[in-house]
Amino acid sequence: MIEHSETKILNYTDEQMFKLVADIENYPHFIPWCEAVRIRSRYNDREEKVDILTADMVVSFKVLRETLTCQVKLDPKLYIINVEYLSGPFNFLNNKWVFTQHENGCSVTFDVKFEFKSKIIQRLVGLIFHEAMKKIVKAFERRALELYKTG
Repeated sequence: MIEHSETKILNYTDEQMFKLVADIENYPHFIPWCEAVRIRSRYNDREEKVDILTADMVVSFKVLRETLTCQVKLDPKLYIINVEYLSGPFNFLNNKWVFTQHENGCSVTFDVKFEFKSKIIQRLVGLIFHEAMKKIVKAFERRALELYKTG
């Protein structure tokens, strides 16, 4: 299993960062290796008070190209995004974003855990995984600057 956890304080509101990460349709415009996203379904769970999306994401890196399907739960009241894996190249994948107000803006916590079905791919990805995660987090930071720059 590969795991990564990161917390950053960014000079934006929790609402701004939640909206940025929740806008998965635009990931191909700024996330490295994300080639395409297609929303299969979207509905509001009135009982849990969350929006639930089922989405396909095409990820491409060098000679590897895979499509994964996930269920994304967006909680706009608590500013939490949970992603649960449904199908694709993994045995499992879970990630969670938590956005909380902070005196200097917003605390963003990102946790991801996954395991590829292929042991060979698992070993290869393990070698570059943390650097890849840093690039992805940096892409979100650049996107926030682009969307929310002031003055």
